[in-house]
Parts: sequence; C-alpha cells; structure tokens
Amino acid sequence: MSSVSTPARQSSIGSISAGRKIKDRAVQGLVYLAFALALIPLISVLWTVIGHGMERFDAVFFQKSMNGVSGRMAGGGAYHAIIGTLEQVAITTAIAVPIAILTAIYLVEYGADRKLAKVISFFIDVMTGIPSIVAGLFILALWLLTFGFDFSGLAGSLALAILMIPTVVRAAEEMLKLVPNDLREASYALGVPRWRTILFVILPTAATGIITGVMLAVARVMGETAPLLLTIFVTKAINTNPFEGAQGSLPTFIWDQAGDPNQNAIDRAWAGALTLIVIIMLLNLVARFIARRTRFGR
Repeated sequence: MSSVSTPARQSSIGSISAGRKIKDRAVQGLVYLAFALALIPLISVLWTVIGHGMERFDAVFFQKSMNGVSGRMAGGGAYHAIIGTLEQVAITTAIAVPIAILTAIYLVEYGADRKLAKVISFFIDVMTGIPSIVAGLFILALWLLTFGFDFSGLAGSLALAILMIPTVVRAAEEMLKLVPNDLREASYALGVPRWRTILFVILPTAATGIITGVMLAVARVMGETAPLLLTIFVTKAINTNPFEGAQGSLPTFIWDQAGDPNQNAIDRAWAGALTLIVIIMLLNLVARFIARRTRFGR
C-alpha cells in the first residue's frame, strides 16, 4: 500500500516545489520592477541637474564669488558658498555627532528599563518630525534675538544640528542593538568595565553602520535652505569666519540665483545644485572608505 502511495506523494511534493519556484520568481520579478521604478526619478533628477549644471561647471565657478556680480552678468561663482557649506556642515557634525552617539549609547546600554530613556526616546521621535524652518526659527529667536548674536555660520550650524541629532541617534541606536550580546558577555566575563566594553568592543563593531547613519544625516542637512535663510542670511561676499557675520552657503546660493529671472543666474543655480550633489557624493565615498578601513582594521 505504501508503494502505491509513494509516487503520488512524490508528485505532490514536486508540484509544491514547482509552485514555490514560480512564487519565488514572481516575487523576484516584482523586486526588480520596484527597483527599476525607484531608479527612474533618481536618474531623471541626475540627468536634469547634470545637463543644466554643466553649462557653468568650470574653473571660474569654483574660484570666484558673486561679490559685485548681478544676475544678468556672466561670470561669478560659488566659491563663497562652497566654503560656507563645508564649514557649516563641519561644525554641525562636530556638535551633533557626539551628542547623538552618547544619547544612543545611553538608550541601548544604560537606560533600557528606565523612565528617563523612554522620555528621551519620545522627544527624539518628536524632533525627527520637526520641520526644518521651525529649527531655524528656534535659533533665530534664541541665539539671535534673545542672546543678541549676529547672523553667522555658527547660528546656521546650530539650526542644522537640531535636525541632524535625531537622525544620527536612531541610526546609532539600531546599530548598537545589532551588536551580539555574546560580545558584551564575553567582555564582562573577562572583568572589563562597561565603559571600556562600550568604547573598545561595541562601538568598533557598530562603527560601519554608525558612519553610514552619520553620512545620511549629513546629506540631509547639507541641502537645507529654510533654517539657513533665517540664521546666516544671504551674502555674495567671501566670509571664511563662521563665527562672525553673514556667510554664504550652497542652498542659499541656489535659492538666490534661481529666484533671478536672468538666464546667467539660472545657469549658476543649476551649477550650484550639481556642486552640492558632487560634494555629498564625495563625502559618502570618503565615509565608505573610512568604514571599510575600520572594518578590516579590527
């Protein structure tokens, strides 16, 4: 009787296996289709920005400022804006990243069952949804109007730091949670204090993911315009001091030039957008290189 049922059972198993293969192929095709659809807007944006931005993507654009250059005039460049953006993002990163990583360490390693950790986590979620202009208004009201400081790159960095902190906290928190508990327990079993375990075991293990999260946050804040308009103002002159006076930036440069109806100004705006994309791409490549060296160096 078993010999009679065996071929039927094998046929049933074969049909199930064939059905699974068909489903797998169908799901795989849907994934590829979704990926292709996601690439369409990305490629379209890059194609448009590159096509228009190359008109003014020359040496003059990177060596000159807009000081004394009107919208209808040819020439001029974004040197002042590039310097301002790099300085502002560097200060923002120096402020936001230590605070965010220390917060993530507390949430994961120390405050798992504490009420304070739940309160902090709640406010991090609230900060994640704050519109960028609200961060700019807060720094405008506190730093400029209440404390009496002038427009400066530092003020813009403070506004950008408010936007950057929650993104880095969530990225670092998730990466720290992925570190196997076996590594922690092995370190504690050897008598290593918790702070040394965090510093020399947990953070190096999660470093690659944390660096990636930091770069995503940098890419987000580097293109913000609204908070910068309220805190650094708009200037066409070169100001390499981020702690005093109005300072240019690529987002405000693009906003200023795109609002001018003259074609020369619009070409400069497209070139500024292309420059911003190139800088973000280069920073991501550098971060990936550092992350890879960190991973292989352990």
